[in-house]
Formats: sequence, C-alpha cells, structure tokens
Amino acid sequence: MGFFDSDIVQQEAKQLFEDYQALIKLGSSYGKFDREGKKLFIEQMEAMMDRYRVFMKRFELSEDFMAQMTMEQLKTQLGQFGVTPQQMFDQMHLTLQRMKTELENQP
Repeated sequence: MGFFDSDIVQQEAKQLFEDYQALIKLGSSYGKFDREGKKLFIEQMEAMMDRYRVFMKRFELSEDFMAQMTMEQLKTQLGQFGVTPQQMFDQMHLTLQRMKTELENQP
C-alpha cells in the first residue's frame, strides 16, 4: 500500500490542513484577543506545529516513492525562499516565542 493510499494518512492530512486554515483565519483577529485568548491561540499554534512536524517526519521516513517526491517538492518550494523545512519550523518557533514574550510583558 502506498503512503497516500492509507485512510489514516488521508484523514490526518485533511484534518491537519483544515485545522491549520481555521487557525490562520482566527489569527487574523489576534490583535483583538484578550490576554487569555492570545495565550490560547499561541498554545494551539504550538500544538499545530508539533502535529505538522510529526506528519512531515512520516514523509521523510517513508520509503514510498510518492511520499519521497512530496518531501522533495516541499524542499524545493521552501528552497525558493532560501529556507529548509527545519528552518521553517525554527522560525515559527521563534515567532511563537516572541509572541509569548510580548504577551508576558503586557501590563
């Protein structure tokens, strides 16, 4: 069975994409959130990044040709911006850490 033939992989990919889209949409109102809302949003984004990292690791470790091609396409797309997948995760982590620091420094 191919990597993408798995119902579990398909469902997880769909759920990950839908959850990410919902968080991004919600994030457009981040400035209007109260302190607890901002804290919750940051926590949800951290959890999303963890889920995404695990999902991508499955691609990386899979011997399935399509999974390997998907990873190569992602690396190529990110490479066009001068970024590796690890750098993308590192940057997102830094951004979330800055958001936490800003939140802690608010009166």
